[in-house]
Amino acid sequence: MKALVWSILLIVGLAFVAAVAQTPPAQPRGASTGVAASEPIGPVPGPGRLRPALKNPFEGDDAALVAGRKLFVSFNCSGCHGGRAGGGMGPSLRDEDWIYGSEPADIFDSIAEGRAHGMPAWGVLLPPQYIWQLVSYIDSLRTPREPDPP
Repeated sequence: MKALVWSILLIVGLAFVAAVAQTPPAQPRGASTGVAASEPIGPVPGPGRLRPALKNPFEGDDAALVAGRKLFVSFNCSGCHGGRAGGGMGPSLRDEDWIYGSEPADIFDSIAEGRAHGMPAWGVLLPPQYIWQLVSYIDSLRTPREPDPP
């Protein structure tokens, strides 16, 4: 009988130890359990680019501007940036103030890699030529070359 009690206690003890081992450690009150909701996700501004600046292969190509405008509409960029890229839920692409830079290589990176607070990374879905066409269109905003201006 004594051996049976010890066996039961041993089994219960081992079950308790196994359960504790699988439980994540308790976090002190106020401690972070990962990325806080207020922390940005994705690339954030920082020191300059460590790699050589990319050059737009469609620079000066008016057909690329039109193709970029069509891509802007068909990929629903206007859903966030507005129909003529004047802003909405996402920032205006027509103004002069850009968080991540307004050079063609910066715009390419923003589209390809995504940005914190909602800009998805399109580089996994779009080939570079489509991204460069979008860059061409965005770069033409507020200029006489803009296709289909407001």
